[in-house]
Amino acid sequence: NLMKFRREDGSFDVEGYRHANRVFFLAQEILVGFASYPTEHIARRSVEFRPLGLGYANLGTLLMVQGLPYDSDAARSYAACVTAMMTGEAYALSAEMAASKGPFAGYAENRDSMLEVMRLHREAAKSIDLASAPRDLRDAAIECWDRAVAYGALHGYRNSQATVLAPTGTIGLLMDCDTTGVEPDFALVKFKKLAGGGYFKIVNQSVPAALRRLGYDEPQIARIARHAIGTGTLENTPHIQRHSLHAKGLHESEIDRIEKSLPTMLDLRAAFARGMISDETLTRLGMTQAEREKPGFSALPFLGFTDAQIEEANAAVCGSQTVEGAPGLKTEHLSVFDCANRCGPRGTRFIQPMGHVRMMAA
Repeated sequence: NLMKFRREDGSFDVEGYRHANRVFFLAQEILVGFASYPTEHIARRSVEFRPLGLGYANLGTLLMVQGLPYDSDAARSYAACVTAMMTGEAYALSAEMAASKGPFAGYAENRDSMLEVMRLHREAAKSIDLASAPRDLRDAAIECWDRAVAYGALHGYRNSQATVLAPTGTIGLLMDCDTTGVEPDFALVKFKKLAGGGYFKIVNQSVPAALRRLGYDEPQIARIARHAIGTGTLENTPHIQRHSLHAKGLHESEIDRIEKSLPTMLDLRAAFARGMISDETLTRLGMTQAEREKPGFSALPFLGFTDAQIEEANAAVCGSQTVEGAPGLKTEHLSVFDCANRCGPRGTRFIQPMGHVRMMAA
Protein backbone atom coordinates (compact mmCIF):
# COMPACT_ATOMS: atom_id res chain seq x y z
CA ASN A 1 0.00 0.00 0.00
CA LEU A 2 1.92 3.03 -1.31
CA MET A 3 0.10 5.44 1.02
CA LYS A 4 1.79 3.77 4.00
CA PHE A 5 5.10 5.26 2.80
CA ARG A 6 3.84 8.85 2.52
CA ARG A 7 4.99 10.96 5.43
CA GLU A 8 2.96 13.75 7.06
CA ASP A 9 4.97 16.40 5.21
CA GLY A 10 4.18 14.80 1.85
CA SER A 11 7.62 13.26 1.33
CA PHE A 12 8.04 9.59 0.41
CA ASP A 13 9.84 7.19 2.77
CA VAL A 14 12.36 5.83 0.27
CA GLU A 15 14.32 3.67 2.70
CA GLY A 16 11.20 2.20 4.29
CA TYR A 17 9.79 1.41 0.85
CA ARG A 18 12.98 -0.27 -0.34
CA HIS A 19 13.15 -2.30 2.85
CA ALA A 20 9.51 -3.42 2.50
CA ASN A 21 10.16 -4.49 -1.10
CA ARG A 22 13.09 -6.63 0.02
CA VAL A 23 11.15 -8.27 2.85
CA PHE A 24 8.15 -9.18 0.69
CA PHE A 25 10.25 -10.28 -2.27
CA LEU A 26 12.26 -12.59 -0.03
CA ALA A 27 9.01 -13.98 1.43
CA GLN A 28 7.70 -14.67 -2.09
CA GLU A 29 10.95 -16.42 -3.04
CA ILE A 30 10.68 -18.69 0.00
CA LEU A 31 7.09 -19.56 -0.95
CA VAL A 32 8.08 -20.90 -4.38
CA GLY A 33 9.31 -24.10 -2.72
CA PHE A 34 6.20 -24.46 -0.55
CA ALA A 35 3.49 -23.59 -3.06
CA SER A 36 1.17 -26.04 -4.81
CA TYR A 37 0.52 -25.74 -8.55
CA PRO A 38 -2.42 -26.86 -10.73
CA THR A 39 -0.39 -29.02 -13.15
CA GLU A 40 2.95 -30.81 -13.14
CA HIS A 41 4.16 -28.70 -16.08
CA ILE A 42 3.40 -25.42 -14.28
CA ALA A 43 5.04 -26.74 -11.12
CA ARG A 44 8.20 -27.70 -13.01
CA ARG A 45 8.41 -24.37 -14.83
CA SER A 46 7.78 -22.45 -11.60
CA VAL A 47 10.72 -24.16 -9.93
CA GLU A 48 12.97 -23.82 -13.00
CA PHE A 49 12.28 -20.12 -13.59
CA ARG A 50 11.03 -19.00 -10.14
CA PRO A 51 8.87 -16.09 -11.43
CA LEU A 52 7.54 -13.80 -8.69
CA GLY A 53 4.92 -11.04 -8.69
CA LEU A 54 5.77 -8.24 -6.28
CA GLY A 55 3.47 -5.27 -6.75
CA TYR A 56 1.73 -2.34 -5.13
CA ALA A 57 -1.69 -0.71 -4.78
CA ASN A 58 -3.13 2.75 -4.10
CA LEU A 59 -1.07 4.67 -6.66
CA GLY A 60 -4.10 6.76 -7.67
CA THR A 61 -4.65 7.83 -4.06
CA LEU A 62 -0.98 8.69 -3.54
CA LEU A 63 -0.99 10.93 -6.61
CA MET A 64 -4.24 12.61 -5.55
CA VAL A 65 -3.02 13.45 -2.04
CA GLN A 66 0.20 14.77 -3.55
CA GLY A 67 -1.95 17.19 -5.53
CA LEU A 68 -0.96 15.62 -8.87
CA PRO A 69 -3.57 15.04 -11.61
CA TYR A 70 -3.41 11.38 -12.67
CA ASP A 71 -3.15 12.41 -16.32
CA SER A 72 -0.10 14.69 -15.99
CA ASP A 73 3.64 14.52 -16.65
CA ALA A 74 4.35 15.04 -12.95
CA ALA A 75 2.15 12.08 -11.95
CA ARG A 76 3.71 9.83 -14.59
CA SER A 77 7.24 10.72 -13.47
CA TYR A 78 6.32 10.10 -9.83
CA ALA A 79 4.78 6.72 -10.72
CA ALA A 80 7.78 5.80 -12.87
CA CYS A 81 10.15 6.46 -9.96
CA VAL A 82 8.11 4.41 -7.48
CA THR A 83 7.76 1.49 -9.91
CA ALA A 84 11.41 1.56 -11.01
CA MET A 85 12.48 1.56 -7.36
CA MET A 86 10.31 -1.47 -6.60
CA THR A 87 11.48 -3.50 -9.59
CA GLY A 88 15.13 -2.49 -9.31
CA GLU A 89 15.27 -3.36 -5.62
CA ALA A 90 13.61 -6.71 -6.32
CA TYR A 91 16.10 -7.69 -9.03
CA ALA A 92 19.02 -6.45 -6.91
CA LEU A 93 17.90 -8.76 -4.11
CA SER A 94 17.31 -11.55 -6.65
CA ALA A 95 20.96 -11.21 -7.69
CA GLU A 96 22.06 -11.24 -4.04
CA MET A 97 20.13 -14.47 -3.50
CA ALA A 98 21.67 -15.94 -6.64
CA ALA A 99 25.12 -15.31 -5.13
CA SER A 100 24.37 -17.79 -2.33
CA LYS A 101 21.62 -20.04 -3.76
CA GLY A 102 22.50 -19.94 -7.45
CA PRO A 103 20.50 -18.41 -10.32
CA PHE A 104 17.27 -19.96 -11.56
CA ALA A 105 17.72 -23.17 -13.55
CA GLY A 106 16.91 -21.56 -16.89
CA TYR A 107 19.25 -18.61 -16.40
CA ALA A 108 22.35 -19.85 -18.25
CA GLU A 109 20.64 -20.19 -21.65
CA ASN A 110 18.91 -16.81 -21.16
CA ARG A 111 21.84 -14.93 -19.59
CA ASP A 112 22.73 -12.54 -22.40
CA SER A 113 19.12 -11.66 -23.18
CA MET A 114 18.22 -11.13 -19.54
CA LEU A 115 21.23 -8.93 -18.83
CA GLU A 116 20.34 -6.83 -21.86
CA VAL A 117 16.78 -6.43 -20.55
CA MET A 118 18.17 -5.38 -17.15
CA ARG A 119 20.34 -2.74 -18.82
CA LEU A 120 17.32 -1.45 -20.72
CA HIS A 121 15.47 -1.15 -17.41
CA ARG A 122 18.37 0.87 -15.98
CA GLU A 123 18.39 3.19 -18.98
CA ALA A 124 14.62 3.66 -18.64
CA ALA A 125 15.09 4.69 -15.00
CA LYS A 126 17.75 7.20 -16.06
CA SER A 127 15.40 8.61 -18.69
CA ILE A 128 12.72 9.60 -16.14
CA ASP A 129 12.16 13.33 -16.63
CA LEU A 130 14.30 15.20 -14.12
CA ALA A 131 12.17 18.32 -14.51
CA SER A 132 8.97 16.69 -13.22
CA ALA A 133 10.25 13.84 -10.99
CA PRO A 134 11.13 14.27 -7.29
CA ARG A 135 14.93 14.20 -7.22
CA ASP A 136 15.21 11.84 -4.23
CA LEU A 137 12.86 9.29 -5.83
CA ARG A 138 14.60 9.44 -9.20
CA ASP A 139 18.07 9.10 -7.63
CA ALA A 140 16.89 6.11 -5.57
CA ALA A 141 15.39 4.41 -8.63
CA ILE A 142 18.65 4.77 -10.58
CA GLU A 143 20.71 3.54 -7.63
CA CYS A 144 18.49 0.43 -7.30
CA TRP A 145 18.97 -0.36 -10.99
CA ASP A 146 22.71 0.25 -10.89
CA ARG A 147 22.93 -2.42 -8.17
CA ALA A 148 20.53 -4.76 -9.96
CA VAL A 149 22.63 -4.67 -13.15
CA ALA A 150 26.02 -4.85 -11.41
CA TYR A 151 25.08 -7.72 -9.08
CA GLY A 152 23.29 -9.57 -11.91
CA ALA A 153 26.37 -9.42 -14.14
CA LEU A 154 28.36 -11.05 -11.34
CA HIS A 155 25.89 -13.60 -9.95
CA GLY A 156 22.92 -13.89 -12.31
CA TYR A 157 19.40 -13.76 -10.90
CA ARG A 158 17.43 -16.11 -8.69
CA ASN A 159 14.18 -15.18 -10.45
CA SER A 160 13.24 -14.82 -14.11
CA GLN A 161 10.50 -12.32 -13.26
CA ALA A 162 10.19 -10.05 -10.24
CA THR A 163 7.13 -7.81 -10.40
CA VAL A 164 3.61 -7.54 -11.78
CA LEU A 165 1.02 -4.75 -11.69
CA ALA A 166 -2.09 -6.60 -10.52
CA PRO A 167 -5.61 -5.09 -10.33
CA THR A 168 -5.86 -5.73 -6.51
CA GLY A 169 -9.66 -5.50 -6.61
CA THR A 170 -11.35 -6.67 -3.41
CA ILE A 171 -8.09 -7.26 -1.56
CA GLY A 172 -7.24 -3.58 -2.08
CA LEU A 173 -10.23 -2.68 0.10
CA LEU A 174 -8.97 -5.00 2.84
CA MET A 175 -5.58 -3.27 2.55
CA ASP A 176 -7.27 0.07 3.32
CA CYS A 177 -6.75 1.36 -0.24
CA ASP A 178 -8.99 3.91 -1.94
CA THR A 179 -7.68 2.92 -5.38
CA THR A 180 -6.63 -0.43 -6.84
CA GLY A 181 -3.29 -1.31 -8.43
CA VAL A 182 -2.03 1.49 -10.67
CA GLU A 183 -5.51 2.67 -11.56
CA PRO A 184 -7.05 6.05 -10.78
CA ASP A 185 -10.16 6.04 -8.66
CA PHE A 186 -13.22 4.61 -10.41
CA ALA A 187 -15.31 7.46 -8.97
CA LEU A 188 -15.14 9.53 -5.79
CA VAL A 189 -18.28 7.74 -4.52
CA LYS A 190 -18.96 4.22 -5.75
CA PHE A 191 -20.90 1.09 -4.86
CA LYS A 192 -19.67 -2.48 -4.75
CA LYS A 193 -22.23 -5.24 -5.19
CA LEU A 194 -21.90 -7.91 -2.51
CA ALA A 195 -21.95 -11.62 -3.29
CA GLY A 196 -24.49 -12.20 -0.53
CA GLY A 197 -26.79 -9.45 -1.77
CA GLY A 198 -26.95 -5.72 -1.25
CA TYR A 199 -24.38 -3.01 -1.87
CA PHE A 200 -21.41 -1.51 -0.07
CA LYS A 201 -20.87 2.25 -0.42
CA ILE A 202 -17.24 3.25 -0.87
CA VAL A 203 -16.27 6.89 -0.43
CA ASN A 204 -12.80 8.12 -1.35
CA GLN A 205 -11.30 9.23 1.97
CA SER A 206 -8.36 11.04 0.36
CA VAL A 207 -10.12 14.17 -0.86
CA PRO A 208 -9.55 16.17 2.39
CA ALA A 209 -5.83 15.25 2.43
CA ALA A 210 -5.50 16.31 -1.21
CA LEU A 211 -7.22 19.61 -0.49
CA ARG A 212 -4.86 20.29 2.43
CA ARG A 213 -1.90 19.61 0.13
CA LEU A 214 -3.34 22.15 -2.32
CA GLY A 215 -3.54 24.81 0.42
CA TYR A 216 -7.20 24.83 1.46
CA ASP A 217 -8.08 25.50 5.11
CA GLU A 218 -10.31 23.25 7.23
CA PRO A 219 -13.59 25.21 6.77
CA GLN A 220 -13.06 25.23 2.99
CA ILE A 221 -12.29 21.49 3.03
CA ALA A 222 -15.45 20.77 5.05
CA ARG A 223 -17.61 22.68 2.55
CA ILE A 224 -16.08 20.94 -0.47
CA ALA A 225 -16.34 17.48 1.14
CA ARG A 226 -19.95 18.14 2.18
CA HIS A 227 -20.77 19.13 -1.41
CA ALA A 228 -19.26 15.87 -2.71
CA ILE A 229 -20.35 13.26 -0.17
CA GLY A 230 -23.15 14.96 1.78
CA THR A 231 -23.82 14.96 5.50
CA GLY A 232 -25.15 11.40 5.80
CA THR A 233 -27.70 12.60 8.33
CA LEU A 234 -31.16 14.19 8.55
CA GLU A 235 -29.85 16.85 10.91
CA ASN A 236 -30.20 20.34 9.36
CA THR A 237 -31.44 18.78 6.11
CA PRO A 238 -33.82 21.01 4.15
CA HIS A 239 -37.47 19.86 4.18
CA ILE A 240 -36.88 16.21 5.21
CA GLN A 241 -35.91 16.21 8.88
CA ARG A 242 -36.78 14.15 11.93
CA HIS A 243 -39.52 16.53 13.04
CA SER A 244 -41.10 16.74 9.57
CA LEU A 245 -41.10 12.94 9.23
CA HIS A 246 -42.59 12.63 12.69
CA ALA A 247 -45.32 15.05 11.65
CA LYS A 248 -46.00 12.83 8.60
CA GLY A 249 -46.71 9.87 10.88
CA LEU A 250 -43.39 8.03 11.23
CA HIS A 251 -42.44 6.80 14.70
CA GLU A 252 -39.09 7.57 16.34
CA SER A 253 -37.83 3.99 15.96
CA GLU A 254 -38.70 4.06 12.24
CA ILE A 255 -36.90 7.38 11.76
CA ASP A 256 -33.90 5.99 13.69
CA ARG A 257 -33.65 3.10 11.23
CA ILE A 258 -33.76 5.48 8.26
CA GLU A 259 -31.14 7.76 9.86
CA LYS A 260 -28.83 4.81 10.51
CA SER A 261 -28.97 3.77 6.83
CA LEU A 262 -28.13 7.19 5.36
CA PRO A 263 -24.29 6.96 5.32
CA THR A 264 -24.56 3.93 2.99
CA MET A 265 -27.10 5.44 0.61
CA LEU A 266 -26.38 6.67 -2.91
CA ASP A 267 -29.78 8.38 -3.06
CA LEU A 268 -32.03 9.56 -0.24
CA ARG A 269 -35.06 7.95 -1.91
CA ALA A 270 -33.57 4.50 -1.32
CA ALA A 271 -33.70 5.06 2.46
CA PHE A 272 -37.48 5.29 2.11
CA ALA A 273 -37.88 2.20 -0.08
CA ARG A 274 -39.96 -0.83 0.75
CA GLY A 275 -37.87 -2.98 3.08
CA MET A 276 -36.23 0.03 4.66
CA ILE A 277 -39.73 0.94 5.76
CA SER A 278 -41.78 -2.12 6.75
CA ASP A 279 -45.00 -3.13 5.05
CA GLU A 280 -46.74 -2.65 8.38
CA THR A 281 -45.62 0.98 8.48
CA LEU A 282 -46.51 1.59 4.81
CA THR A 283 -50.00 0.20 5.43
CA ARG A 284 -50.40 2.43 8.49
CA LEU A 285 -49.37 5.44 6.40
CA GLY A 286 -52.05 4.60 3.80
CA MET A 287 -49.93 3.30 0.89
CA THR A 288 -51.56 0.54 -1.14
CA GLN A 289 -49.96 -2.78 -2.05
CA ALA A 290 -49.99 -1.83 -5.75
CA GLU A 291 -48.16 1.45 -5.07
CA ARG A 292 -45.39 -0.10 -2.99
CA GLU A 293 -44.76 -2.85 -5.58
CA LYS A 294 -43.96 -0.38 -8.37
CA PRO A 295 -40.27 -0.39 -9.50
CA GLY A 296 -38.25 2.33 -7.79
CA PHE A 297 -40.89 2.86 -5.11
CA SER A 298 -40.02 5.45 -2.45
CA ALA A 299 -42.36 6.60 0.31
CA LEU A 300 -41.22 10.24 0.12
CA PRO A 301 -43.70 11.45 -2.57
CA PHE A 302 -46.54 9.67 -0.76
CA LEU A 303 -45.58 11.47 2.44
CA GLY A 304 -46.23 14.76 0.63
CA PHE A 305 -42.72 15.89 -0.31
CA THR A 306 -42.38 17.47 -3.76
CA ASP A 307 -39.74 16.43 -6.32
CA ALA A 308 -37.92 19.73 -5.77
CA GLN A 309 -37.86 19.23 -1.99
CA ILE A 310 -36.60 15.65 -2.36
CA GLU A 311 -33.84 16.75 -4.75
CA GLU A 312 -32.69 19.50 -2.40
CA ALA A 313 -32.67 17.15 0.59
CA ASN A 314 -30.93 14.43 -1.42
CA ALA A 315 -28.11 16.83 -2.40
CA ALA A 316 -27.61 17.71 1.27
CA VAL A 317 -27.65 14.15 2.64
CA CYS A 318 -25.98 12.14 -0.15
CA GLY A 319 -23.99 14.90 -1.83
CA SER A 320 -23.41 15.44 -5.53
CA GLN A 321 -20.74 12.65 -5.63
CA THR A 322 -18.40 15.06 -7.42
CA VAL A 323 -16.22 18.03 -6.46
CA GLU A 324 -17.36 19.84 -9.60
CA GLY A 325 -19.31 22.90 -8.56
CA ALA A 326 -18.07 22.69 -4.96
CA PRO A 327 -17.98 26.08 -3.20
CA GLY A 328 -14.48 27.56 -3.12
CA LEU A 329 -12.73 24.90 -5.22
CA LYS A 330 -10.41 26.50 -7.77
CA THR A 331 -10.89 25.50 -11.38
CA GLU A 332 -7.19 24.69 -11.83
CA HIS A 333 -7.46 22.03 -9.10
CA LEU A 334 -10.35 20.07 -10.62
CA SER A 335 -8.04 17.74 -12.57
CA VAL A 336 -6.49 16.45 -9.32
CA PHE A 337 -9.83 14.77 -8.55
CA ASP A 338 -10.53 13.37 -12.02
CA CYS A 339 -11.52 9.70 -11.99
CA ALA A 340 -11.94 6.93 -14.53
CA ASN A 341 -15.64 7.79 -14.83
CA ARG A 342 -17.84 10.84 -14.52
CA CYS A 343 -18.54 11.29 -10.83
CA GLY A 344 -22.20 11.32 -9.87
CA PRO A 345 -25.17 12.35 -12.02
CA ARG A 346 -23.86 15.92 -12.40
CA GLY A 347 -20.20 15.17 -13.07
CA THR A 348 -18.77 15.90 -16.52
CA ARG A 349 -15.02 15.32 -16.13
CA PHE A 350 -13.16 12.01 -16.49
CA ILE A 351 -9.68 10.81 -17.44
CA GLN A 352 -9.34 10.42 -21.20
CA PRO A 353 -8.35 6.97 -22.58
CA MET A 354 -4.77 7.99 -23.40
CA GLY A 355 -4.34 9.14 -19.81
CA HIS A 356 -4.63 5.50 -18.74
CA VAL A 357 -2.34 4.27 -21.52
CA ARG A 358 0.39 6.82 -20.78
CA MET A 359 0.35 5.91 -17.10
CA MET A 360 0.73 2.21 -17.93
CA ALA A 361 3.68 3.15 -20.14
CA ALA A 362 5.26 5.21 -17.35
